[in-house]
Amino acid sequence: MDRKRELEERGYIILENFISPSMLESLRDRVEELFEAEGENAGSEFRQEAGTRRLANLVDKGELFREMIVTPEILEHIEAVIGSHFKLSSLNARSANPYSESDQPLHADVGGIADEHGYWVCNTVWLLDDFTAENGATRVVPGTHLLKKLPQDLLPDIFAPHPNQELILGKAGTVVVMNAHAWHGGTANRTGVARRALHAFYCRSDKPQQQYQKQLLRPETQCALTPLQRKVLALDDPLNDELSSKTTRQSGFLR
Repeated sequence: MDRKRELEERGYIILENFISPSMLESLRDRVEELFEAEGENAGSEFRQEAGTRRLANLVDKGELFREMIVTPEILEHIEAVIGSHFKLSSLNARSANPYSESDQPLHADVGGIADEHGYWVCNTVWLLDDFTAENGATRVVPGTHLLKKLPQDLLPDIFAPHPNQELILGKAGTVVVMNAHAWHGGTANRTGVARRALHAFYCRSDKPQQQYQKQLLRPETQCALTPLQRKVLALDDPLNDELSSKTTRQSGFLR
């Protein structure tokens, strides 16, 4: 099955050995530097989560992150899911702590259901460590993006194992591209070592960003961006400004 068809039918694809060894080492080093530097505030620009270390607003924290979000093959897969009009919604790191004995519930990202225009969320998971059955690999229920229903609409217990779920397993350096309407969730890390990944999350252009990039990025970062990076971040898109401002007003604060 080719990758486009696999994305259409199953809702995710696994790109093995996608991250070069040198880039993988650089990403790991930078992520650990940021965890150390930000301490208890790590991830506070977006959200913090029990049992994990998190980082947010990564586009503002290193050129290698800005390179990630415009990787040509990744953008091709994003377009295959949500069409040619898309933008980065957020770029975060998530590290499942050792012995974090709790599973995430099955969910679709941002509670999204495909609408009259089709799918509108797509996530990419960049594996900085091996994903194994014991260390908190993501579980996904293939084909559930086709249902146009949220798991809580159909399941009695969204925390329970699903009979059709699969664990996304892979070596560090793998990238997973997922139609984020598919039901998925992280699993418990039952090992003594942290399990790290980056999440580059994209949405359709007519939806608000999870993290309003124009507000978060420092002026010096914005000045250093390439035209493609500016486009993917929707920095010059008046509709994105309108959507994000409206979301900010409704929530009462900026994330």
